[in-house]
Amino acid sequence: MERKMFYWIALLVASCLAGCRSHSGETDMQTRMRTEIVTNVRDSVLPFWMDYAVAPDGGFYGTVLRNGTPVVDAPRGGVLNARILWSFSAAYRTFGDESYLKLANKSQRYFIDTFIDKKNGGVYWLVNPDGEVVNASKYTYAMTYAIYGLAEHYLATGNDESLKTAISLYHVLEEKGREPQYDGYVESFTENWEKLEQYDNNAPKTMNAHLHVLEAYTLLYQCWKDSSLKKRLEFCVDLFMNRIYDPSRRHFNLFFDNEWNSLVEMDSYGHDVETGWLLCEAARTLENQDLIEQTNQLALDVTEACLAEGMSDKGYMIYEKKGDRKTKHASWWGQIETMIACVNAWQISGSDVYLQSVDTVWTFVKDHMIDKEYGEWYSDCFDGEPKKEAPKVSMWRCPYHTVRLGVEMYNRLK
Repeated sequence: MERKMFYWIALLVASCLAGCRSHSGETDMQTRMRTEIVTNVRDSVLPFWMDYAVAPDGGFYGTVLRNGTPVVDAPRGGVLNARILWSFSAAYRTFGDESYLKLANKSQRYFIDTFIDKKNGGVYWLVNPDGEVVNASKYTYAMTYAIYGLAEHYLATGNDESLKTAISLYHVLEEKGREPQYDGYVESFTENWEKLEQYDNNAPKTMNAHLHVLEAYTLLYQCWKDSSLKKRLEFCVDLFMNRIYDPSRRHFNLFFDNEWNSLVEMDSYGHDVETGWLLCEAARTLENQDLIEQTNQLALDVTEACLAEGMSDKGYMIYEKKGDRKTKHASWWGQIETMIACVNAWQISGSDVYLQSVDTVWTFVKDHMIDKEYGEWYSDCFDGEPKKEAPKVSMWRCPYHTVRLGVEMYNRLK
């Protein structure tokens, strides 16, 4: 509790200092938000994971309750652990704190030793705390996060094992995960990479899986300037812009058959805005000026559409729209991706309207989503009210989005 009290005092002081009048007499919103967000990530989010998620066996608990109590026998997911690896690696690369480096190295060792399938290639989906494999199915989603986390660890530390493992997983995904006739990546496979008879939503291809291929390949290309990887990253950018994106709606379609026919008309606002700014990152990484201009315009269009259609009157980005029905549900990660996307749109356009949108969402987060008692954030809100019973650590509840918010705001709002 002392750490949490110190955090709130530090945030109050930081906010007051950053809110001082500039020479022009106007409040420096940019500096204030940067200070507040980075303070939250470093003094509340990361300490929760450092204090409560680390298991004595050398790994990380699969489930931790809101108050920091671990569920010691809960299974542990490959996606969660890859995201933990990315988070502490990125935190160390950005902020230089040696305690983050210690956790990044610990996570790297645990992930490689526990989740890499040395027989069939790829990443295990789920293991028990003792390392016994519970679900060895191969998911493109897990593969991409493994590449993402290992590439970030390499960039943070120069660890050659991390880069070699990331490259190896890239080759496995290209060899076994691609759909040969129409291209793209199939959602999931059996343990030894055989096709499934049935997929969730009857969709063998999804926008979400390809979003994280894009994300992982962008970061891996920053580490490894391979010509084949460059072509695949270019393919991913083109796929999103010319196949997955629907310009008439200014949204990305979500579920597809093998021939890339869209199966459901549904808008996921968090995924939309996240894809917009990640496409810009990919274009910048490829150093293609024409592509940079195209992705910048697309990101502006998507962000504008989501702000117009998805922002609630309480100041949060709603989760999704299916048909004519909009949910009142607000996820923690959706607010984060909205803030990053709006800062990206502000950098592209110079319009302070986008920066004001960041402040609107951040104000909602401060008032409703940050857990002032135990630290970290609540995972979800419904109509503005936090769901306090949800765990802070789980298969899908990770530090990755929140840490990325701190990293992006630290770098973009200088």
